[in-house]
Amino acid sequence: MRKYRELWALRNTKILLLTSFPARVAYAMVGLALFFKVERLTDSVAYAGIALGLNTFANSITAGLRGSALDRWGQRWPIRILVPLYASGLLVLEFTTSKSWILPLSLVMGLASPPINLSVRPLWKVAVSESALRTAYALDTSVINATRVFGPLLASTLALSRYPSSALVLCAMLIAVGGLSLGFSKISSTWVPEKKNDSDKAVWRIPAMQLLMCEAMFVGFGWGAFDVGIPAFATLEKIPSWSGPIFACLAVTSVVGGLVAGLITRKTSALKGLLRTYGLWMAATIPLALTYPGWSMAMAALVIGFFGGAVQVFYWEVLEAVRPKGTAVSALGWIWTVDGSFMALGAALGGIIASEFSPRLTLLSTTIAVFCGFLILALGRKLLDSANRITSEEEDRSAIKHTAPPQ
Repeated sequence: MRKYRELWALRNTKILLLTSFPARVAYAMVGLALFFKVERLTDSVAYAGIALGLNTFANSITAGLRGSALDRWGQRWPIRILVPLYASGLLVLEFTTSKSWILPLSLVMGLASPPINLSVRPLWKVAVSESALRTAYALDTSVINATRVFGPLLASTLALSRYPSSALVLCAMLIAVGGLSLGFSKISSTWVPEKKNDSDKAVWRIPAMQLLMCEAMFVGFGWGAFDVGIPAFATLEKIPSWSGPIFACLAVTSVVGGLVAGLITRKTSALKGLLRTYGLWMAATIPLALTYPGWSMAMAALVIGFFGGAVQVFYWEVLEAVRPKGTAVSALGWIWTVDGSFMALGAALGGIIASEFSPRLTLLSTTIAVFCGFLILALGRKLLDSANRITSEEEDRSAIKHTAPPQ
């Protein structure tokens, strides 16, 4: 844990994590808050799944464009403009009482989603040295997952309380506080994008990036089905309050898995770590469709979350190794465009399948999708060879010594 203590001692680490924290809590709440808002208004699980899918689609389809904008113009104005728009959209969505407007508003709100996580990720290269990036990514990933511990629980608790409107209202307040705090921080507002040469290829023309995008198609679909399958199953069984605790169980062990991955810097390369943890993650999803909203599903979520948290850390490092120059933000943005677009499709179809057939089929699609994602990476691993490198002990010792001075 010494590495984490050394990272936390840096002023920029505190700034990045603390300013973005409220916005990340809001993002962890939005999915369930929106789902229950639409389900409450329309009395339809399928309709709620479609609304969540449209919102996710609008959010993700523009992620690459927002990432490209950050790579070209920096972070200052995109964040300062999008944060108020998104917060306003959440409030408008909450107070609408028209069934005909709920789907268009869900779509429009997603279009204004501020790139909080997209903005934070490249800033770690300013805060720490290259050899400490895995540990920094692990810390950042664990903080994101930590917000998912109580975010869904808080969202479901508020949405099912005597004051259901408080869920989306709180989301709006948190996104405004966190987003603007990050946008006005010095490390974010003074961040300079990488210079890109005319000869550098576009993200989608790099074979390694094409492979990752292909994997993102399947995993995005599967995870979209998972996100709607859990609350749909619980709602259909008339125990909707179990949705939050199940997602919280997933997030708790995601934090642990991410922290463990960040401590094995010299043990394995990013590529090997990704493939090994991905295989275990896939195995953990196998019994998912056989569980029931309650303790059995919560136990499955605990195991899935642990390996999923580790996968995220290695995935970020692999992406950093294979992306083209000048795409510090847009590389992940375009991955999220693909991932989120298929996540939206998975959420929309998952809600329909759960309502018309069985929520177990929705959860089974998650297992199948993760298996396909693992198969794609395993068969195409040679395209990711640039991520098959292990940092030396000397590099790890110098991680803090060579970090950029606090700003």
